[in-house]
Amino acid sequence: MKQTQLLKGVLDGCVLAIISDHEIYGYELIQALREDGFDSIVGGTLYPLLAKLENRGDLIGQFKTSPDGPQRKYYAITPQGLQTLVDCKFNPNFWTNWSA
Repeated sequence: MKQTQLLKGVLDGCVLAIISDHEIYGYELIQALREDGFDSIVGGTLYPLLAKLENRGDLIGQFKTSPDGPQRKYYAITPQGLQTLVDCKFNPNFWTNWSA
């Protein structure tokens, strides 16, 4: 299975799972995904996905000031996003793709 196909199959669920623990900004999310084994994840993959999840209502983004420079957009999961995450976890294709 190609890595791009794997990412399409599981990345939404993985992003929602990470964000369900605590709000997070984009670069921090990239680091978390890399720690979880998504070594080649880049902003060009992640930021459009975050925008899609936000537009779909699974996430809410809010700009907050940063002590280290410009404002950062922090993402938090919505109740709808929690339901989407549950749906991902109980979708057999999610786990099949994840373990492939």
